[in-house]
Amino acid sequence: MNGWGAVLAALLPSVGVGLIFWYGMRAIINADRAERQALARMDADAVRTDVEEP
Repeated sequence: MNGWGAVLAALLPSVGVGLIFWYGMRAIINADRAERQALARMDADAVRTDVEEP
């Protein structure tokens, strides 16, 4: 293996793990954002329902 091949072979696993970590964290953050939006909608519906009831 020449010089550049060895460098790529050394860096590629780290880059791959970094990309997997980034993708996983992105999925977790997006899921959290969606959950917070859903909870805010539920809270708004509950407040609206409480106000509408006599």
